[in-house]
Amino acid sequence: MKRTTGLTLIAIGLAAGTGLLAWQRTPAATPPATVAAVPVGVGALGRVEPASRVRKLAQPGGFSVNRVETLLVTEGDRVAAGQILAVLSDADQKDAAVAQAEAAAAQARATLDKVRAGGRPSEITEQRARIVSLAEQEKITRLDAERAERLVPSGAGARATAERNRAAATRATAERAAAVAQLDTLASPRPEDLAVAEAQLRSAESTLVRARADAALSRITAPIAGTILKIYARPGDLIGNDGLLDLADLDHLDVVADVYETDLPRLHKGDLAEVIVPGDAHRYQASIREIGWMVRRTTEAGSDPVAAVDARTIEVRLALDEAGRLALRQRTNMQVQVAIKP
Repeated sequence: MKRTTGLTLIAIGLAAGTGLLAWQRTPAATPPATVAAVPVGVGALGRVEPASRVRKLAQPGGFSVNRVETLLVTEGDRVAAGQILAVLSDADQKDAAVAQAEAAAAQARATLDKVRAGGRPSEITEQRARIVSLAEQEKITRLDAERAERLVPSGAGARATAERNRAAATRATAERAAAVAQLDTLASPRPEDLAVAEAQLRSAESTLVRARADAALSRITAPIAGTILKIYARPGDLIGNDGLLDLADLDHLDVVADVYETDLPRLHKGDLAEVIVPGDAHRYQASIREIGWMVRRTTEAGSDPVAAVDARTIEVRLALDEAGRLALRQRTNMQVQVAIKP
């Protein structure tokens, strides 16, 4: 029994040693070769949109409700910046207010000029001649008063006559002084009169500026040069929530792609892309022009079981090449597919 147990232990030891030797002689496993990473592009859905964005024009008066009196454009017309596109129904009333304010400003300006100029040259000349005449009369009456005063002590003249002559001399002196003061008024206006006239002119000019601004609100003008895309209100219609019309510059078109936020690190300005238009076999070229600043969150769930729910995307604007612009210039808001190259 003891012999059998010993043989068994020896056999186990030999087996363990043989395994250890075999493990020591087995060459180390070769690590797998590193596979180079393949750049991956980015795909997204997008829409065609002018680089200028679509401008929705409404009445400039804000909350004021107004009707279209005259519409000066049609859909597809090219317009220049500042061009009048439509006239509203209150334009005549506001134009009349402008004319009234212009007349009031002209009157205030004329009044100020009159105050500044004082009297006319003929009035000033006449007043100077009158002063000379009054000075001569003053001289004569003063001499008469002095002569009468000398005769009173000798009894040759009455005291009453002397007093009358003295009063006449005083009156002549006062008349000459009044004439001199009136000449000063004609030659230079009083400061208070000038201040009043200047204030009246400023008030009239402010009223005119306001009237012109109100009249401008009765005319809808183009903020940029572009093409009329859609008209929502015609002559006689009230301008509603959709505004009067849509305007955009179609000389430069973009594709606005909604890219998942996880794909953003692989995108850079200038990256090239292909734009796939449904039903069009041709692929148009584009390049990333602008990457948005805000991530949007999509929370609406539709009936599509594989649709992305609670997706977070950011707008990436790609500039279309000339061929794409010509082909899609009448396809604003059309949905396309975008394949951004790695």
